Amino acid sequence: MSFSGELTPSPSATVVPTGRRASRRMIPLGIVLTTISALVLFGGIAVAAGLGDGEPNPKGIGGIVLGLFMGFIGVTSLITTWAARHSSVSVDHTGLWVGNGKAQNVIPWQSLAGVGLHWSEVGKRGVKIYSIELCPNAPIDRDDPVLWPLVRDEEPLHPALPRLRYRLPVPASSRMALVTAIRQQVPRLWFGETERAAGYMGVPDRKGHRERTRASSR
Repeated sequence: MSFSGELTPSPSATVVPTGRRASRRMIPLGIVLTTISALVLFGGIAVAAGLGDGEPNPKGIGGIVLGLFMGFIGVTSLITTWAARHSSVSVDHTGLWVGNGKAQNVIPWQSLAGVGLHWSEVGKRGVKIYSIELCPNAPIDRDDPVLWPLVRDEEPLHPALPRLRYRLPVPASSRMALVTAIRQQVPRLWFGETERAAGYMGVPDRKGHRERTRASSR
């Protein structure tokens, strides 16, 4: 369940930016990858065409293919990161508002049975990643234009809960502000924090989302 339309968070809502830190880290990486791909592509073209002192060599086609592939990944990463740089989460008396930089929607408190914080350690250095888990008390729309990337299908935390839930990744630097705001608004829903196995974060069901939305548009 979610609300859409012209509703917006209240002026007193706690706003936590979630896209700035990721954009500062990922945009330079995307630029480097795009630059390398351009060099690989140019090198492949030079080898295949025999530019300079060399003879044309079909092996250059491999460089062209690799350069195009790396360029696609680099440009896609830049576009995605740039679009998400204004992503944020707002918390007020209505619910938890998710903004992706282009649109926003709210997960109402009344539609939830519980909210908590999950985390796990990744890598040898023990870096922690965090997510806010929002467990609904009713069926949800897994293809909502704003919220669908947050939907996960897992074993429920309690037999009375549905399998689908919202998982909101949050930067480590923002988690306490977000947790504090949530607990102030709905202390009755807070079920604490839980350590999870590495890799628990999962990924959005992009294939299923495309198939379902394609079918619904026919």
